[in-house]
Amino acid sequence: MQKGQATVAQLGEYDEIIDARTPAEFAEDHVPGACNLPALGDEERVRVGTLYKQVSPFEARKLGAVLVARNVATHVEAHFLDKPRSWRPLVYCWRGGKRSGAFTHILREIGWDAARLDGGYKSWRAHVIERLAVLPGQLRFRVVSGATGSGKSRLLEALGRQGAPILHLEDLAAHKGSVLGGLPDRPQPSQKMFETRLCAALEALAREPEREVFVEAESRRIGTLNLPDSLITAIRAAPCLRVEATREARVAFLLGDYDYFLADPRWLMEKLAHLRGLQSNETLDRWRDLVEAGDFQTLVAELLERHYDPLYERSQNRNYRDFAEADRLTADDLGAEAIDSLAGRVLASRR
Repeated sequence: MQKGQATVAQLGEYDEIIDARTPAEFAEDHVPGACNLPALGDEERVRVGTLYKQVSPFEARKLGAVLVARNVATHVEAHFLDKPRSWRPLVYCWRGGKRSGAFTHILREIGWDAARLDGGYKSWRAHVIERLAVLPGQLRFRVVSGATGSGKSRLLEALGRQGAPILHLEDLAAHKGSVLGGLPDRPQPSQKMFETRLCAALEALAREPEREVFVEAESRRIGTLNLPDSLITAIRAAPCLRVEATREARVAFLLGDYDYFLADPRWLMEKLAHLRGLQSNETLDRWRDLVEAGDFQTLVAELLERHYDPLYERSQNRNYRDFAEADRLTADDLGAEAIDSLAGRVLASRR
């Protein structure tokens, strides 16, 4: 490796990681912990690229040099003047080329031991894909299953609070995993960002491979995001525990967990429209009437009975090898204290 260059394996050796790509590139995905200090802004990159294609590479490089030098100078003045001589930053761009090269050169000329990431973001992305292929197979999973409204995510969180290793896929994906699972205040990340977050979570869990990791039963997709095949394979081959809550407890839980529906019934009706083709027009019309009447308890009960429960039974029996033999946890209350108690029962049974 040439002086002033570093590999993905050396990321932890640097004091700060600087993403020199545009804000749009950074928003799609980035190395965890990196700060975005663009060598070229979004519009500037378009200008340089257009000049490169329509006029000449030489003219594009001249404009690029002016813009990069100006932007890096601004970043140095705004962010780096208080950095000591011993500060070691790592800079990356898309391929580890001109943007990060120019940024790193200026920092090194000042006197800092700056380096650029060899291969840039593309090398980081290749690392994530490689690690996601092998990490799930290194872990011992225990799958938390149960019909919709059984409080599986809350149980998973309670297990985590009580010291158990967990992989919270719905939190990483910012989605509750069903047609009504979109969160009003948290957009889902890009597929690449989701995979970066997932890789970081799996790396942390792999530091203690002997411990059992609790994970919720999921389909291949959570909202718009796809789970890696390696993870799906590992989870579906793992032993299950099954929460069996009463219908009344599940309805009460869902009315609390999805309380934001009550604040915006129109949003709920838009989501219900996605069930067209899965439910009859008559059923959907009835459910819209229940929304307009504010009868959410009846609506939730019918959604469970006619949509979610049949779908759950088909998918779990088909996809999870040990579902029929799963340890069963009965519950007639899914309030916060009851779920904490349920988590305690789970952990006591593992000792």
